[in-house]
Amino acid sequence: MNQLQFQSRERVRARRGWVLPGMLLAALPLSAEVISGRDDESGQSRWEWREAGVSMQLIQRLPDQTRAFFLGRGFMRAEADAIGSTCVFQTIFRNDGSQRLSYDLNDWRVVRHPASSSLLTREYWDARWATEEVSQEARIALRWSLLPTRQSYQPGDYNWGMTSFGLPPGAAFDLSLRVSIGGTPVTATLPGIVCAADR
Repeated sequence: MNQLQFQSRERVRARRGWVLPGMLLAALPLSAEVISGRDDESGQSRWEWREAGVSMQLIQRLPDQTRAFFLGRGFMRAEADAIGSTCVFQTIFRNDGSQRLSYDLNDWRVVRHPASSSLLTREYWDARWATEEVSQEARIALRWSLLPTRQSYQPGDYNWGMTSFGLPPGAAFDLSLRVSIGGTPVTATLPGIVCAADR
């Protein structure tokens, strides 16, 4: 992380709820951090959310980068283009905190006011290719390249994979995410995320 140069910082608010014996407290806002900048390795824009030792990074992938990746794994050009044109990010989760982290991407929302939509998960792509002539090998390659839809991380665990947001190249959106840290629900919004433009 120290090799990344951050261009801007802003604070966002996360919400947590605690259950204490005999009472239920309303969700209390706690500070979480969202940092945006450029990834030194790829030169692409990136966003990072941090809370209680947990971090999640989104790094832009160029549509052509994603197309080439899937062409090399057995997809035909039209199929690779269909994936590459859906706003794909490299996503990295780390749990450097002291509590278990879990998430379900089905709980996340891609927000473009006033509308919102779901991410395009492994299950979405499985269903899409089930009715088309896509090889089993290519479908397996796609499944394993995507971030798992549901995942739990013990302290010290990390994982990465692609996430697909279902928007055209160059589109801007806010990401509403929900995770569980130590059994406590945490929600946050990452504002102003931008899909890589098609070059």
